[in-house]
Amino acid sequence: MTSSAADTTPKRPVVAVLGTGIMGSGMARSLLRAGLVVRAWNRTRSKADPLAADGATVTETAEEAVRGADVVLTMLNDGPSVAAALAAASGGLHAGQVLLQSTTVGPDATADLAQRAADLGPVYLDAPVSGTKQPAEQGALTVLVAGPSAVRATVEPVLDAIGQRTVWVDEAPGAASRLKLVVNTWVITTVNNIAECLNLAEGLGIDPQIFLDVMKGGPLDSAYLQGKSAAVLSGDLTPSFALSTALKDTRLILDAAQSSGVRLDLVAASADRFLRAEAAGHGGEDMIATYYAGRAPEKDGG
Repeated sequence: MTSSAADTTPKRPVVAVLGTGIMGSGMARSLLRAGLVVRAWNRTRSKADPLAADGATVTETAEEAVRGADVVLTMLNDGPSVAAALAAASGGLHAGQVLLQSTTVGPDATADLAQRAADLGPVYLDAPVSGTKQPAEQGALTVLVAGPSAVRATVEPVLDAIGQRTVWVDEAPGAASRLKLVVNTWVITTVNNIAECLNLAEGLGIDPQIFLDVMKGGPLDSAYLQGKSAAVLSGDLTPSFALSTALKDTRLILDAAQSSGVRLDLVAASADRFLRAEAAGHGGEDMIATYYAGRAPEKDGG
């Protein structure tokens, strides 16, 4: 005889993950560890193929990934890439699904994507995440969500798998994306502050490690300061969050600030640093590679 407890067990959603870069692949693995069924798609399939070894079904098309899925999770580069993925998946999208849109796209693109979702059928949740590669892989992100609370029961298993904390910001999409820009403002100015301290220490002939030792354990110390500095000093700039992506987010912040009548001098300066570092070939490295934007140019020999 079937137990009544089994009858009341919540349905575990089938999740389609569109976008399996640094963040998307980590989130997909967190979903798999939680026992959810995951279908993964990436425009460049080779980036999704390693997930098959973890139990995901890697699909050839976005439409195949989303057909029959309960939740569609998008983690791509920007608004246009999400719009392109939704267009590619449109034949498999339908009413009753939930679109958990976690790419950082900014307020304007969020409004556009919400309208696209309404036209295609799924309920749209504006759900950017705070965290980088390691938290994504550990299921320890903070997820900011704005959208109808009526779909919470459907997405809670997904949110619990990818995050250690979910903050429901508003019933209407948009508020979470605006909050994410505030969070990223702190991250972007902090990483450039760290880089400039290391630059100045070296410029003044001070071993940067002495600076870090002075800060260690004090009220102004942080794991972020020590970790990002260690990456620079060791030369290991494997991206947990790529500099070029940080530059993209910086531009979103500046656009939003301008439209709201706010002046952000530190963010504007951060954009300049990121741009110089990217031009010097560091765009694919971790964003602490902004350090290279502050190094004195090499003098010509003669």
